Amino acid sequence: MKGSAVYKSIRENGLYFGTVPEKAAAINGSTLITLDHDLDVLPEAGRRLTVAELADHVDDLSARLWAAGVRSGEHIVIHKSANSDVWVLATAAARIGAVPVMLSPALDAATIGALLNRLDQPSLLTDVRKLDTLADVPLTDLTKRVLIVSGSRPGAESLTELAGSPRVEAVFRPQDEPAKITHTSGTTGLPKLVVHTFRSMGQRLMPQWRLLSLMRKRETVAIHISFVHSRMFAAMALALLKEMPVLLMNESDPDEVAELFLKNRPGFIEALPNSLMEWEGLADDPRKPFASVKYFSSTFDAIHPGTMSRLLKSSERRGALFFQIYGQSEVGPAVGRPYFRNSAHRANGRCVGFSMPGCAKVRVVSRDGKPPSKKNPGFIEVAWNGLAKTYFAEQDRYDENRHGNWWRTGDVGYRTRLGCLHMLDREVDMIPGVRSSLEVEDVVLSRLRELSELVVVRGPKSEPVPVICTHDDKPLDRERWRTAVAEFPQLADPVQIPQAELPRTATLKVQRIELSRRLQEQTTGAGD
Repeated sequence: MKGSAVYKSIRENGLYFGTVPEKAAAINGSTLITLDHDLDVLPEAGRRLTVAELADHVDDLSARLWAAGVRSGEHIVIHKSANSDVWVLATAAARIGAVPVMLSPALDAATIGALLNRLDQPSLLTDVRKLDTLADVPLTDLTKRVLIVSGSRPGAESLTELAGSPRVEAVFRPQDEPAKITHTSGTTGLPKLVVHTFRSMGQRLMPQWRLLSLMRKRETVAIHISFVHSRMFAAMALALLKEMPVLLMNESDPDEVAELFLKNRPGFIEALPNSLMEWEGLADDPRKPFASVKYFSSTFDAIHPGTMSRLLKSSERRGALFFQIYGQSEVGPAVGRPYFRNSAHRANGRCVGFSMPGCAKVRVVSRDGKPPSKKNPGFIEVAWNGLAKTYFAEQDRYDENRHGNWWRTGDVGYRTRLGCLHMLDREVDMIPGVRSSLEVEDVVLSRLRELSELVVVRGPKSEPVPVICTHDDKPLDRERWRTAVAEFPQLADPVQIPQAELPRTATLKVQRIELSRRLQEQTTGAGD
């Protein structure tokens, strides 16, 4: 099964990601996957494996999970150190019909305990490092079983000991049943558990399937995104089913990344916006690590025009483009648009794109009875079969955002006469007197190249406070700052902090509410 037949099957029947490796192997078993790290669960597999070898490893791990007692329809929480085996293990669990629950390694023990309790006796699959951090969590009471990828700990069964278990057949459950659970960022409290179905996951592949179809030859796809995020499963399915070699990255250090790109020469990069910002300086590297890249893609958050422009100009490929897709865990890819080398620097960073044919529908709904506009943004809502099914054990919270077929994203914005969606802010992040914090950030970052990050958040007196980070944490030139922000007199004086101190989500978004809370604490402490 190739090309259009694969596309049609996924669209009609959903994405059964547990069988993606074996389907990809049937198409082209020699497709190569290159890692920049060893798999914790299979260190002997090495850092270069074919899709056929991957399919065999998934089959093997499925057998081990089955031997451990994991069964179809059961929840299996995967919470371990960041490693691409997180995706491999989830794929193996899904192959036997279990429902992987992907919990970020960044979550603290108390949060893990609360989510385990919500899930009602799931299995837990982890490693010894993470298991040791959960020492104060009553796992015996909260889980059906505890599995570790290797090593030994009291009360935990090691997958290493189950090697050689009898192979089992793949299990296919109805396409509207839960296929996978991920979590929200938890910026406003305990993370919500987002339930994805086989149908919704299949629908979400469509926009990027078309983007990859632009590639006229097989080129390496470099992927650097959170291994627990729903986008990881879509990205790997797309690349492998399209016979594209994959560079699967855990490393984010710019020097290491440059070496990886120079050695593997990717034609397509999908990465987190903040990772691309961190790598932006490589555009000036005389070795030209981005020279081979024709397509850059990012789907998690709007990215600053200056970053897109520098990356595109560092490519030596004719017709290089940056494709940005706006969406969220609950809705998947909603709108998108391309940016080109000679115009990206002039782009409005708040213009996140247009509806894509055959994909999600998007509308903007009034917040106050007046028509949504640039000065009076409305609620952004999305409708299509790619919407998540529910929040696990929190149907009421899900229903609060569901209006018939439409999902309210929590973002506010407006649409232009040409239909372009402009996303101005998260509703919870809006600050009195500031039309769009994100717009301010776009403008100022484009003027001050020494800034590595800028986040405008609500201060202790509801004033807009710019929190800034600089490259190498160098002191900010205040005179340059004053010149750059002259058109934004409502801004308070900037607060500079080391970039490492920015609170972030699993996808490296800055947790604005938490950052605002910390500013409040500092102000209160200073006054005591």
